[in-house]
Amino acid sequence: MSGIRTEDTGLSEDVALTRAAQSGDVSALSLLLERHRPGMRAVALSLLGPGPDADDAVQEAALVALRRIVDVRDPESVGPWLRMVVRNACRTLLRESRRVEPVAEVPQMRDDAGPEQVLANHAMRDWVWEAVDSLSPTLRLPVVLRYFSTGITSYQQIAEACAVPVGTVRSRLSQARTLLARALTTTVAAAHADMRRRTEASWHEARETLAAAERGEFGKVVRDRYSREVSLLAGGQRLGGTDLLLSGMDCDLSAGVRQRPVNVVAGRSLVVWEMELINPADDPDHCPPGVAWIMSLDGGRFDRISLYHSRRPADPSRAAA
Repeated sequence: MSGIRTEDTGLSEDVALTRAAQSGDVSALSLLLERHRPGMRAVALSLLGPGPDADDAVQEAALVALRRIVDVRDPESVGPWLRMVVRNACRTLLRESRRVEPVAEVPQMRDDAGPEQVLANHAMRDWVWEAVDSLSPTLRLPVVLRYFSTGITSYQQIAEACAVPVGTVRSRLSQARTLLARALTTTVAAAHADMRRRTEASWHEARETLAAAERGEFGKVVRDRYSREVSLLAGGQRLGGTDLLLSGMDCDLSAGVRQRPVNVVAGRSLVVWEMELINPADDPDHCPPGVAWIMSLDGGRFDRISLYHSRRPADPSRAAA
């Protein structure tokens, strides 16, 4: 009977801590992670063996939990959920290091998650963003892409977007996770900007920018919001400035291509707009399926735009031919 009471007490503590964490209590989340760290580490060691990869997987799982704790429907099952997150992190590390090629299981979002819920998940904790913003630009970008974007999350994709080798991405993410773990404990009590409001404003700006472009007013948007010395890059190479930015948008619109925002990440100095590219019916292969605008801010104006185009899925029929 005493064993049952101990188990019940543990579950009660899990429930209380999970609900508090879902309400924004960072200390509750820290306690929850500490309670389950031995089990999380055991999963990592069983899949990766002892070494830095196991430590990376546990840290990665903790960062995922920061954003996804609101997805836990049954607080009594938070322990198995955390271990599943670690297992997925391990599989991702194995896959991206090309040691094995398993099919990754991903913690599922709530079935009823609409735009408002997705927005809340991506800007749910001001203190998380405060810690992210404390990183150097070199470390901040891969972290934002890895944990907050929806289409640039693998090491290979991040490497392409940042124009660095995959090994550099792994190294920078490892450094960033260590720094974030420290920063999160020091930023919780500080006054933070309202990240939800900032993200909402950036969603609005993305939509208004595209609407203005379709009205033939993209030039005004560029004058109002972009630096005169703005640089447009792809693959780490500067392609041009304002003229290319304007002509590129005009060219796509003239071809019948339209963009639709599907995800927005908005920090103080880094903004990512992920767009779906909608090609005209008579030219379905005109553009890749999506593009991310990865933009840095200086003095409130965008001064650097890196474009990352998602790859078109392979066509099995063409491969067979």
